[in-house]
Parts: sequence; C-alpha cells; structure tokens
Amino acid sequence: MSSERFRIRVTKDHLVFSAGHFITLETPGGQICERLHGHNWRVAVEVSGPLDQNQYVFDFIALRDNLQRIVDRLDHRMLLPTRHPQIHVNAGPIETEVRYQQRRWVFPSDECVLLPVEQTTAELIARWIGSTLDSELVDQNWPRLPVLQIEVEENFGQWAIWERA
Repeated sequence: MSSERFRIRVTKDHLVFSAGHFITLETPGGQICERLHGHNWRVAVEVSGPLDQNQYVFDFIALRDNLQRIVDRLDHRMLLPTRHPQIHVNAGPIETEVRYQQRRWVFPSDECVLLPVEQTTAELIARWIGSTLDSELVDQNWPRLPVLQIEVEENFGQWAIWERA
C-alpha cells in the first residue's frame, strides 16, 4: 500500500523585510546585549496536507498574499520583544522607550513592531509569522492547514524554521 503526501512551497523575491533588532545572550561570561543592528530577512512558507476538492493542498495566491501582508507589517521597522523578562518596553503614542539594565533607547512608536515574544530571534519571528498567518487564514474561513512551516532567513544561508503540525 502506498501513501502520498503533498506539499506546496511559496518563496518570492518580494517576501522580504528589512528590520532592526537586538537580542540578549546568556554566555559563560554573563549576559550580553547585542548592539542594535538590522537584517534583510527573507521568508518562505510550506504547507503539507491532503488535496482539496480543487486538487490543491492550498491556494498559492491566498497563501502568498496573506504572507505578504504580514511581511509588510515588519518592513522598515524596529522589532521589539514584549515578553523578555529584562527588556522593558513602554510604548506611547509618539515614542517607545526600551530599557535593558543600564541601556535605554527611544524610537518613534510608528516605526516599531511590538512582538509578543521573549526575544526577536529568527526562530521566534518565524513562529510569530506562522501563528499570525494561521490565525488570519482561519479568520478568512480557509480550512486550517494540517502542517504549516515558516522559514526565516536573517542572513544569507542562515535560516530558522518553525513548524506547526
């Protein structure tokens, strides 16, 4: 008896965003806080599942367009974590103040994206993108995707992959 699996993958030149961030690291020498820096991030999505009544795993265009809207929200923004135990983000209508130990940054609020993550690592950004895509598709009455995978490349050849099965 044979079994079949179908997958589709969407990766486009325009599924990219430029954004700044920083992370903190636990090292044998103690806590390190990276300098502010940015990346030209790339995003890809892969969906696995059975074929539907149209003989699709999922509609390519709907997947692409929804992912594009999410990526566009991140483009040319400062990505800030709201669940980090030591990074404190105070978002006001005009300015967003960020504090970590003795460091302090102030950004224009409309240039920030506050992400409900512990760190703005590629791994957690991939999870946020995937969870957001999943929720938005369900809100649009698309069937829930059996397997959803998001890949985020923060630097050439350095991918983080999140999968929800």
